[in-house]
Amino acid sequence: MTTPATRARLRVLVIFALAVTAVSLFVWTTAKRSGTNLENNSQHTSESLQPTASPATSATSPQPSGVNPTPSPPDMKADPAVTENQQQSQDATLANNFVGTLKLIIPVAGVRPDQLLDTFTDSRSEGRAHDAIDIMAPAGTPVVAAADGEIIKLFPSERGGTTIYQLTPDKKLMFYYAHLQRYADGIEVGKFVRQGETIAFVGDTGNAGAGNYHLHFSISIVADPKRYWEGTNINPYPLLK
Repeated sequence: MTTPATRARLRVLVIFALAVTAVSLFVWTTAKRSGTNLENNSQHTSESLQPTASPATSATSPQPSGVNPTPSPPDMKADPAVTENQQQSQDATLANNFVGTLKLIIPVAGVRPDQLLDTFTDSRSEGRAHDAIDIMAPAGTPVVAAADGEIIKLFPSERGGTTIYQLTPDKKLMFYYAHLQRYADGIEVGKFVRQGETIAFVGDTGNAGAGNYHLHFSISIVADPKRYWEGTNINPYPLLK
């Protein structure tokens, strides 16, 4: 049998063991909570230290050496009047570049320089610009080549009527003859004609209007001879005067 003293010591040991266990459990729980908070704080701190780029910072940050910043797009809402004046000035400059260097003749037989009218900037239907000059003459008046060149197209156009496209030997300029009555004999695609050679006759075909006999004559600077219809028109008037 255990003595009262022994039982007392056992109770003390049990109480001590329970106390130690309780303290150990408390310490472990506290340490775990502290570790979790530490981890969360560490992640938060790490995220807060990451660099963030704002639109303002990106826009004002210096460009690397040798890299040009993308230019701002031009203002497309230009004043129409200013644009038209600038275009007219450009057209005049282009035409003047050929004055004295391009020796053309008036492409209608018998017409004098003082009889010409500058109709290059006149308006036409559907908001179009004329981009050519009209040379008035009686029906059947010979139309002659303004310069040497190759006939590259004969075309019955709805607006231009019976037409001729002629390309200069250097393939830089296109001459366009329209509202023709008919072609001269022997005129065909691929034929090289000389300046002054008769190529057609004045008429009123296309949208010229019945009895409004004249030659519609235009000149364009050609960037690609294979796409001759996309040239930049220049005013023939100062070149024929």
